[in-house]
Amino acid sequence: MLKIGDLKERTGVTVSTLRYYENLGLLQPALRSDSGYRYFNDNAVQRVLFIKKAQTLNFSLTEIQEIFNSHNRGTAVCSIVKDLIDRKISHLDIEIQKLLASKQRLESHRERWATYPEDLPNSETICTLIEELIALEANIVD
Repeated sequence: MLKIGDLKERTGVTVSTLRYYENLGLLQPALRSDSGYRYFNDNAVQRVLFIKKAQTLNFSLTEIQEIFNSHNRGTAVCSIVKDLIDRKISHLDIEIQKLLASKQRLESHRERWATYPEDLPNSETICTLIEELIALEANIVD
């Protein structure tokens, strides 16, 4: 049996994070002493390492809980993991497209603004570059 500090040493996960996992139901001590000490089985090490590795794959703690719940019900979970990964890849593809469009917008502004003169330091204008965009958007809305 491992105390929470031992589990911390074996997994590299802070005690507060282990307690958080316990509060979420991701990790359960095998028993608690009368004085409140948590004691974990050796399989807790594997469970915590599983959580950390799943997080590196961008799995949320809710998704990890879903995986654990399915496993506890006796369901094969690799198909669930594959489905979650497919959804994450689709989401990333959308995010990549948004980022590329944003990058193109910024590059367009940078190119257009390359020859603009600097604003005077004491002018009422904060930055004509951005204020020009505000004016353009106002014309589009009108």
